[in-house]
Amino acid sequence: MSQTSPVAPPATHTTTRSEPSEFIVLPDLLGDCHYRLRVNPHYDMVSRASEQWLFDEGRLVEPEITKFVGLRAGYLTAACYPDADPFHLQVCSDFMNWSWKMDDWLDEFDVDSVLGMRECCISAFRDPINFHTNRTAGKMCKSFFSRFRETGGPGCTERLIHTTDLYFIAAAKEVDHPAKGHIHDLESYITFRRDTSGCKCCFALIEYAAQIDLPDEVVSHPVMMATEGAANDHVSWVNDICSYNVEQSRNVSHNLIALLMRERGLDLQDAVDYSGQMCKSAMQRFEDNRAILPSWGEEVDRQVAIYVQGLQDWIIANYHWSFESTRYFGKDGEAVKRDRIIKLLPKRPL
Repeated sequence: MSQTSPVAPPATHTTTRSEPSEFIVLPDLLGDCHYRLRVNPHYDMVSRASEQWLFDEGRLVEPEITKFVGLRAGYLTAACYPDADPFHLQVCSDFMNWSWKMDDWLDEFDVDSVLGMRECCISAFRDPINFHTNRTAGKMCKSFFSRFRETGGPGCTERLIHTTDLYFIAAAKEVDHPAKGHIHDLESYITFRRDTSGCKCCFALIEYAAQIDLPDEVVSHPVMMATEGAANDHVSWVNDICSYNVEQSRNVSHNLIALLMRERGLDLQDAVDYSGQMCKSAMQRFEDNRAILPSWGEEVDRQVAIYVQGLQDWIIANYHWSFESTRYFGKDGEAVKRDRIIKLLPKRPL
């Protein structure tokens, strides 16, 4: 198994500049990533249908609707699952849209509310037909998961439930930690971020979208786990880099760049550059571990190849979507993608 560390090499300098800059320069995140972006041909039709599903089932009203349209969640889903047929793509898109809305809901919750939401949604996953709830989120789970179970394999189904549960547990801890004064170091943040990213759930959808069901011994193999972990890290670090400006303006500290500044004594640009090196390291780990995946026989190897291609699709889709969406850069995504320069937003009053 590849032993490459998930932590980037030490930064070459750690001195803090006396005058903070009004701008940051993004790392060249695409320079080490030459994967081809593929977008599902059913994108337009399914994206519109799934958006309408969210608006209806989630009871969205303006300005929430306009904000969600700008998110371009359907584009991300279509690029992450480019080979899915319309039925499977819509289930994936409904899950992803539910996840985005869930992220907004959980931002407003205390620990008990997060855990209550977890109980409701996981119960809906376990028995989407017979479980009854008045909660909007739970009803949405029943809607998409009853369709998921029509074709989802038993292993894939259990993995989606389990990883979604891990996401809720991590979300509760994310609320609880600041209240209790808990501060992550880099190593613990890496592990924690793999759950808060939501990637584990989305990676289970790779199997569903491709209508495969990996054996447990494949999923639990150390090299496969390392390959998944590297893909998760890359998606997470790109997300932390792209979301930093908005999050710092909102005084949010659950971010790799903020952690590096605090723990390593780096100034802002150095922390951004260090995060870019961590993306590069994650990409190399992904390739290193992918190259040494063992063989489980012709049919299983075929499914493994499809799954790892799905991880690759997630890596490149997340990068391009980050600039297509208005979530991080408003209407300036194209210019930021080209020039890699971001003007820092003012902080909101505490």
